[in-house]
Amino acid sequence: MIFNSYIFLFVFLPLTLLVFRLSNYHYGKRTAIAVLGIASFIYYGWWNPPYIFLLLASIIFNFNFAGIILRANKKTHFLALGILLNLVLLGYFKYAGFLILNINFLFKGNYELDQILLPIGISFFTFQQIAYLSDISKGQKVKYSFVDYILFVTFFPQLIAGPIVHHKEMMPQFSKTDKDAEFNLSLGITLFIIGLAKKVIIADNLAPHASLVFSHAANDVSFNIFEAWIGTFAYTFQLYFDFSGYSDMALGIAAMFGIFLPVNFLSPYKATNLVEFWRRWHITLSRFLRDYLYIPLGGNRKGKGRELSNLLITMVIGGLWHGANWTFVAWGFLHGFGLSVNHVVSKLTSEIKFNLKVLSTLLTFLFVSLTWVLFRSENFNSALSIYSTMFAFKGLILPHEMLTAYPIYGAEYAGEFHKTPIAIIMVSGVIAFVAPNSLQIINSEKFNSPIKLPSTRLQWSLSFKWVAFMTLLFIACLLNMTNLSEFLYYQF
Repeated sequence: MIFNSYIFLFVFLPLTLLVFRLSNYHYGKRTAIAVLGIASFIYYGWWNPPYIFLLLASIIFNFNFAGIILRANKKTHFLALGILLNLVLLGYFKYAGFLILNINFLFKGNYELDQILLPIGISFFTFQQIAYLSDISKGQKVKYSFVDYILFVTFFPQLIAGPIVHHKEMMPQFSKTDKDAEFNLSLGITLFIIGLAKKVIIADNLAPHASLVFSHAANDVSFNIFEAWIGTFAYTFQLYFDFSGYSDMALGIAAMFGIFLPVNFLSPYKATNLVEFWRRWHITLSRFLRDYLYIPLGGNRKGKGRELSNLLITMVIGGLWHGANWTFVAWGFLHGFGLSVNHVVSKLTSEIKFNLKVLSTLLTFLFVSLTWVLFRSENFNSALSIYSTMFAFKGLILPHEMLTAYPIYGAEYAGEFHKTPIAIIMVSGVIAFVAPNSLQIINSEKFNSPIKLPSTRLQWSLSFKWVAFMTLLFIACLLNMTNLSEFLYYQF
């Protein structure tokens, strides 16, 4: 079940809200929290019911193992064991096939492993629980019930694709009375519709243009320089609006229940450097990697050389977290290298003027876009095919051929329709670079932004014009939901 499906919009979400509200009114917040936990299991099991037991087993183990760590004298030993067992579970489902493939390549073996279906969201709920165990090992006093812990892990708006939530910012909310229930419902609906529009109107309309080019690269079908750049930028903005849309919808759904998740996406393409990009893109993953990997490795406390190597290690592991493929490792390495360069030259660019700021924003965007090619490609050969075409090693066309050079798209791109991907990409760029983001529009203190955002005149309010606009936008979303597509981060 995905957010952009009719069954979620018109059955699951309204029914869950209704039962939650009635339970809260008649039996109190504790019962309502239990109802929300049950609904979250139903949501997860809709995709593959047997994996409910895997999720439940992970929850039971980590909740009880946290108690063992809390009572143990040598907490670090038990923490290491707990992390290892969590990583073994994650590693089996996500990386076993990748490991066998590489063993066969290195040792000319012929080992085989049955196809393993990756449990959706396993990377997110595993990292979230590892962070919980780590905090417990530091002696942090916690008094959470098992029901609270279940909802902390399974809360359906963030279970599948984040944000990766810290227990201190999540579980205390379960016992608070929602004094602004009606306002929070309106706020949540608004955010949800904005996110839904990003997904179904923008991201899903960019997807075919990206998929066509990358599939041709994977299948060794020729394409030209213009198509290579179109495919790259189409994916660059598809991923942006897909993930931004999910993040908005997750915040919006949670707000409907009076729960406020951490902000996970803040206009990352407006970043002037890679450090700022990672403070804006998948913010909670960056926070997790910083707090539970980069800092334990030594962070920047042991000299510049060690700091840069720690950055590389952290980003390589961050790349591998996204998927079992060497292209993800290479993508992580490039970002780690870029961050290292950024740190080295940061003092030279600490006081940049506006014109240099614009240039640095464009250069950062270009670097990120080019590395997305590795992120999206099935293998290095596919990525190399796109890179070599982009930089005119093959498929060079003349300037006057640009607007009609679409051989791989087929006859349907004859006439004016061939301009469609260019138009969508240009509109996407204007929104990503110029338009205020969702948090600026909402302008609510209920969401703690990790970055200070400038104010905007376009501010949401409980007024007739905003209700009318959101209604029309929702109708437009429904009209674009002809082909349901999963969110890209579901695969991670």
